[in-house]
Amino acid sequence: MKMDSDLLHSPAVGLTEEEEADMNDWKLPLAFMKKRHSEKIEGSKALAQSWRMKDRMKTVSVALVLCLNVGVDPPDVVKTSPCARLECWIDPLSMSPQKALETIGANLQKQYENWQPRARYKQSLDPTVDEVKKLCTSLRRNAKEERVLFHYNGHGVPRPTVNGEIWVFNKNYTQYIPLSIYDLQTWMGSPSIFVYDCSNAGIIVKSFKQFALQREQELEVAAINPSHPLAQMPLPPSMKNCIQLAACEASELLPMNPDLPADLFTSCLTTPIKIALRWFCMQKSAKLVPGVTLDLIEKIPGRLNDRRTPLGELNWIFTAITDTIAWNVLPRDLFQKLFRQDLLVASLFRNFLLAERIMRSYNCTPVSSPRLPPTYMHAMWQAWDLAVDICLSQLPTIIEEGTAFRHSPFFAEQLTAFQVWLTMGVENRNPPEQLPIVLQVLLSQVHRLRALDLLGRFLDLGPWAVSLALSVGIFPYVLKLLQSSARELRPLLVFIWAKILAVDSSCQADLVKDNGHKYFLSVLADSYMPAEHRTMAVFILAVIVNSYNTGQEACLQGNLIANCLEQLSDPHPLLRQWVAICLGRIWQNFEPARWCGVRDSAHEKLYTLLSDPIPEVRCAAVFALGTFVGNSAERTDHSTTIDHNLAMMLAQLINDGSPVVRKELVVALSHLVVQYESNFCTVALQFIEEEKNYTVPSPANTAEPGSLTPVRDSPAIPRLRSVNSYTNIRAATTARNLNKSLQNLNLNEEGGPAAFSPGNLSTSSSTSSTLGSPDNDEYILSFETIDKMRRVSSYSSLNSLIGVSFNSVYTQIWRVLLHLAADPFPEVSDLAMKVLNSIAYKATMNARPQRILDSGSLTQSAPASPTSKGTHIHQAGGSPPMPSASSSSLTNEVPKPPAREQPATRPPYTPTLGGQAPHSHQFPRTRKMFDKGPEQAGEDGDEPGGHRNYISAALQTGLCDWSAKYFAQPVMKIPEEHDLESQVRMERQWRFLRNTRVRRQSRGITQRGVSRLDDQIFINRNPGVPSVVKFHPFNTCIAVADKDSICFWDWEKGERLDYFYNGNPRYTRITAMEYLNGHDCSLLLTATDDGALRIWKNFADQKNPEMVTAWQGLSDMLPTTRGAGMVVDWEQETGLLMTSGDVRVVRIWDTDREMKVQDIPTGADSCVTSLSCDSQRSLIVAGLGDGSVRVFDRRMGPNECRVMTYREHGAWVVKAHLQKETDGHIISVSVNGDVRFFEPRSPDSINVLQTVKGLTALDIHPQANLFACGSMNQFIAVYNANGDVISNIKYYDGFMGQRIGAISCLAFHPHWPHLAVGSNDYYMSIYSAEKRLR
Repeated sequence: MKMDSDLLHSPAVGLTEEEEADMNDWKLPLAFMKKRHSEKIEGSKALAQSWRMKDRMKTVSVALVLCLNVGVDPPDVVKTSPCARLECWIDPLSMSPQKALETIGANLQKQYENWQPRARYKQSLDPTVDEVKKLCTSLRRNAKEERVLFHYNGHGVPRPTVNGEIWVFNKNYTQYIPLSIYDLQTWMGSPSIFVYDCSNAGIIVKSFKQFALQREQELEVAAINPSHPLAQMPLPPSMKNCIQLAACEASELLPMNPDLPADLFTSCLTTPIKIALRWFCMQKSAKLVPGVTLDLIEKIPGRLNDRRTPLGELNWIFTAITDTIAWNVLPRDLFQKLFRQDLLVASLFRNFLLAERIMRSYNCTPVSSPRLPPTYMHAMWQAWDLAVDICLSQLPTIIEEGTAFRHSPFFAEQLTAFQVWLTMGVENRNPPEQLPIVLQVLLSQVHRLRALDLLGRFLDLGPWAVSLALSVGIFPYVLKLLQSSARELRPLLVFIWAKILAVDSSCQADLVKDNGHKYFLSVLADSYMPAEHRTMAVFILAVIVNSYNTGQEACLQGNLIANCLEQLSDPHPLLRQWVAICLGRIWQNFEPARWCGVRDSAHEKLYTLLSDPIPEVRCAAVFALGTFVGNSAERTDHSTTIDHNLAMMLAQLINDGSPVVRKELVVALSHLVVQYESNFCTVALQFIEEEKNYTVPSPANTAEPGSLTPVRDSPAIPRLRSVNSYTNIRAATTARNLNKSLQNLNLNEEGGPAAFSPGNLSTSSSTSSTLGSPDNDEYILSFETIDKMRRVSSYSSLNSLIGVSFNSVYTQIWRVLLHLAADPFPEVSDLAMKVLNSIAYKATMNARPQRILDSGSLTQSAPASPTSKGTHIHQAGGSPPMPSASSSSLTNEVPKPPAREQPATRPPYTPTLGGQAPHSHQFPRTRKMFDKGPEQAGEDGDEPGGHRNYISAALQTGLCDWSAKYFAQPVMKIPEEHDLESQVRMERQWRFLRNTRVRRQSRGITQRGVSRLDDQIFINRNPGVPSVVKFHPFNTCIAVADKDSICFWDWEKGERLDYFYNGNPRYTRITAMEYLNGHDCSLLLTATDDGALRIWKNFADQKNPEMVTAWQGLSDMLPTTRGAGMVVDWEQETGLLMTSGDVRVVRIWDTDREMKVQDIPTGADSCVTSLSCDSQRSLIVAGLGDGSVRVFDRRMGPNECRVMTYREHGAWVVKAHLQKETDGHIISVSVNGDVRFFEPRSPDSINVLQTVKGLTALDIHPQANLFACGSMNQFIAVYNANGDVISNIKYYDGFMGQRIGAISCLAFHPHWPHLAVGSNDYYMSIYSAEKRLR
């Protein structure tokens, strides 16, 4: 190697070539590794959204029952002296008993009205049983289904009894009268909430539950026994919806401390701030806040509902803290029920948390049903004490000197805590405690911007975070904020809404109802907004108009279409994509929007996106044009013309490089097919007739009758994953008779396990449901029929389509669909098969009635006697003969052959040396597919309507939902591949180190010079005759292709790693393979001689091989038996793929854009047999079948890009190789064995060597200056650069020295001195330099 010159040319001086290559590994672009290749194109599974309150409630009526009997203490509680006296902050002894009672009642009502001003309040002061009954029943009657509150103060009556009674009075106040909780339940009904402020209140809660159970049991008995007295009564309400709050446990007395109010529980529930401050002052720690007395507390300035005042701010902080404690401690569903369903219940429960804290300090334990976990020790209470402390410490100076009030740092500090959680946390952890506080902060203008920013960052963590935020109750807040006109909030709100709608699209209705869509329309129209925010806005609008008529109308009036059309050419691809999707959705089944689009010539503006460099954008444009056609309104001549133009524009995408685009294309065309169904039925019938009367000579038919293909052993059945639809489409081709008529549909079932090859894998039950009659699980048009139609219509080139007269648009689109039905990507062909079969089914059903009378036609496809076919099948080693009597074909009782399961595990490979048996497909079994029979002919009339919906509903790609997933996933997170500590990055680093090792060690060997190359290091029998071999550049894997399958071997261990079916039709063969991204995550590209390219991943490891993508690389290839097939060369540095073969051009594909970028005419009349390119010099060298070698510069125009033609070879060029160095030569070899060296700038060869005659294969080692020739005459000769033979290989080692077969292919390893050889005797062997060198 020329080290000095290499050093001069390397970009960083001091780097050896090797180190430079290692650096380049990181810089090399990767092909086909985008999300659209690695993910299934479908939306995310919708999370069940439980945040919406299905049953929002209001407490509409409140009964305040006070049993005080002022001045008379009940007999069963001995009170201390002094004792707690205050009721509702009034001393009852300070006025006359009656007045005191009324004042206390009025005060209690005011305290409740602070929390729920709109309810009906009824007081019942010192009542009798009847008064309570009258009060409860009337409140329930008025409240209907809403909630009623029952507040009971029992400070003037005895304690509740164990029998479940509370006490009231008789009329004259001479006796205490018991009132059963059972009766109270009956009168109050459900839903209700009960508050009990009395000693031993826990007893009531227990009794209440027992009575509720008893009630349920009685009802169950009544339900079984109709004579039961309860059976005739209306069902009483369930007690499950009743909530109870009790002041203490069953065995506890209320605290009597004279510093506290007597109704401490009621005070906590209705005046929490007042009691909390008093309690704070009563603690020892209050001494730390000097000068604060109980009297001073009464004078705190401000109003509870004004957050700018000290009192209002304390109340706000209290709400935030109690809400947060509840959200963190309660189970989610209980939190929703108690804290989000009903405003009054939520307030009472927040205040109940305070009651628990205060009353526990006096040995009282408040009880609730449903029961809450204890919260009195929660850490957030310390934040509350601090906030109170900060507020009270300012009081003396505020009141005495009138200084300004300093706001609490509470909210700012909590936001900081939230920010710390966001920046520091790990992936899987508990949700942040502060979430409910962030919600409260949105109310304050001071912190709003920061809170929204942090909220956005939280929602960005993924769908779980969005669900969590919605369950806290964020929705009404962010909806309200859309009314704000502050520009600085726009980006944040757009981001937050995009996140919400990506997870829960049902919010579209709320947005339109509140005019929220106008906000996003204005963001979209604002050209000063950055593109990513406009993208989110248009995504939100696309969700609003998605299958939602009200949204479509609202956005149409908001001028959405014109807005979108202006942004179609924006440089930001995601914006272009979503603008197109949004347009497609607004006019989907919405005629006014379509006509608005027509007026703005929207469809013509969308045409420009059909050639967009980004596949997803092309896809979105096809989607939009598809829904544009797919409106089912009546058509005028004008709209028909538009549809025709549009169809012809779409037809140009038939050979788009991206399967995602072609799938969308099939769906778009299916809309057209549904729209013009009758026209397509006519075309279909015409094609079906043509196909019957015409025979196509295909390579499959011209096989010589005597040649039997050797059968592979049954364990070698390839396992196909995600390509199982091939089984019924591709492989069902029958060589002898392409169906003669529509009645013989799926002709072949394999005879049995012995005769089985990947070429004719076929199962009768098709995996994809047919669009035909739903009761028939087979296709009307089988793959071979369609394939034949395609070839009958001499569909050689699309160029003939452009500018056709419109009467034949339907014919042209039918041909496009035929072409797509033969698409190499299974999902595309499946969809196209559905559309074609749907129309064929319609056409034949409509044409059926006349033919049905001719009884001959009913049985023509059933064989006269079942025996002849049956014996054939039997001999083929398989299933028993099946009676296929003609009678059964009249009904749907078609006998189904047993379906064969494909083996799930990888079977061990055992080579078959001898037994050759004919393929089972030579014995087709004829089956009647559908034949409704005369008796059902009448029902056909009412089918088409339902059927039409069947096709349009069934056909869709998950493109839009899949694209929406982008907004649900984290946008701000560092992608894994850039995160230096991620596993992905570590694995990549490992692979690059391995690459370095291989380069260094192999270069050591090749630099010392290779003097022999005949040490056989691997030999094995391949399942099929090797036609192409390719070493993986860095690991020990070699790919060996036969006609239609690929086998992977580990040449170091000598074991087979994988074998799978490539999926090409049976009359085609694999003619080239390339490893893409060989330095990193390898993919395998296979090229077949019909011009199709397929790319596979997950091969040769423990997973099932999957097709990443596939497309028609060359559209005009007609498979010939003797041709170059398809040849390719791959440039990893640029991501360009050069393709050529039996065509007159070299076509260049850009794999990043997945589109054709250039067609270079070869200027020759023969096929291209070999391609080699050099990205540094933009040169392409092509060897041709006429012996010429042509050099092209792809930077120049099509007419001047051929820069050199060498015509020194007299025959077919086997290989033309361009060395990659800056001054690399061209080496070319022809069938005659003459090797010629050319300098690209000089017109004649600079050196000629003569090798063996009758060359069948040749390869050149890029590093070691060796070339190897394989000959028809069953030997391999290896030469060095001077033309000296260094090795002649004629025999295999072992196997008693068996002679090598005729050489079918050979290839050098790109780095090691290894030569792989495949020969016609199925054997695959690898030779290397002597052991001591390695």
